[in-house]
Amino acid sequence: MAAAPPPPPPLLLLLLCVCAVFADVPIGTQPEQVHISYPGVQNSMLVTWSSANKTDSVVEYGLWGGKLFSHSATGNSSIFINEGAEYRVMYIHRVLLTDLRPAASYVYHCGSGAGWSELFFFTALNESVFFSPGFALFGDLGNENPQSLSRLQKETQIGTYDVILHIGDFAYDLYEDNGRIGDEFMKQIQSIAAYVPYMTCPGNHEWAFNFSQYRARFSMPGDTEGLWYSWNVGPAHIISFSTEVYFYYLEYGLDLLFRQYEWLRADLQEANRPENRAERPWIITMGHRPMYCSNDDDDDCTHFQSYVRLGRNDTKPPAPGLEELFYQYGVDLELWAHEHTYERLWPVYDYKVFNGSSEEPYVNPKAPVHIITGSAGCREKHDGFIPKPRDWSAFRSTDYGYTRLQLINNTHLYLEQVSDDQYGKVIDQMTLVKEKHGPDAWR
Repeated sequence: MAAAPPPPPPLLLLLLCVCAVFADVPIGTQPEQVHISYPGVQNSMLVTWSSANKTDSVVEYGLWGGKLFSHSATGNSSIFINEGAEYRVMYIHRVLLTDLRPAASYVYHCGSGAGWSELFFFTALNESVFFSPGFALFGDLGNENPQSLSRLQKETQIGTYDVILHIGDFAYDLYEDNGRIGDEFMKQIQSIAAYVPYMTCPGNHEWAFNFSQYRARFSMPGDTEGLWYSWNVGPAHIISFSTEVYFYYLEYGLDLLFRQYEWLRADLQEANRPENRAERPWIITMGHRPMYCSNDDDDDCTHFQSYVRLGRNDTKPPAPGLEELFYQYGVDLELWAHEHTYERLWPVYDYKVFNGSSEEPYVNPKAPVHIITGSAGCREKHDGFIPKPRDWSAFRSTDYGYTRLQLINNTHLYLEQVSDDQYGKVIDQMTLVKEKHGPDAWR
């Protein structure tokens, strides 16, 4: 009788086990990096995700408490090739969910027969102009040192927020390591962005390859791949735009700067039509690099001749700035990031303070209010401030943290700053009261 063959070596046994386990697993077809956004179309939500290989794009969903996956929607995918040395390929899937019941909660998953995501849930936006939405605001969040992330994850999943506004600078940076840093960041924020609309604008850290990573990964309203757009929620008209057109025009041309400016002017004109401003009186802007700041880093906002504020005279033709435009059309609140700090300004225009009164500076102010909230946490750590604040600087902090905003009604807006360093303590508060909106409010 022949002797039994010797047992395979332990390493070979391990390899055989691994192969057996993964033999039937669909490699590269699993959905990941799931996030939702509001597409600017009433009663709808846009679901976006990624996969390594091409698959169908399907979302199955149903009302919370109802039959699971009673509805199904299909979309499409687009190929994205990372511009690094490896030219890694990924597929970005987008599926639009329509005819949603306003303010109703839905359960969903996404993917295809080749692999499904875990279960997520969201609440369809309340389309009423009397809706009082709550927001989380922040910029400059990386996948290294993301100090505010865990608190934002928990607060999002217990229903604190209706919308997230990420005001530029993602991952640090999306394109690095052939896009793998971007992949990891999108996986990190899935625990927020798969549950509430995650609305964005580009920052300077998205500049590589003409902002291709930002344009491919996020799905915003309009037809500019998220570079600039506007949308309505509750009593507000929200405008997102790119400050980067003032800084990367040598690489990518001046055309974007002038196209954006003309779009901004047309959008503000439309928002200020009497019937529109009566319905949605608040106009809120979000852009990455501020016009004003009292930091000590020599950034654009530290200079009186800020390019974002006053434009550029070294281009042909000269490039117009944004302060006069926003003032002319009665923008109420301007949200910024870029500086890795928090700073609340007094109502300001042309470097001058225009408080409503000495006792109540934010009651019927005579100029827009600026908030800088770029301290969510990233590998670049904190920025510093100059020792003596500018006259227009009301409050500032170097703590890691983020901002909460509540649109209370047509006349009242509440904002507070949360310190992550101080375990979620609210370190600043402001109630902005506007009994009149629009350019007439400045008179």
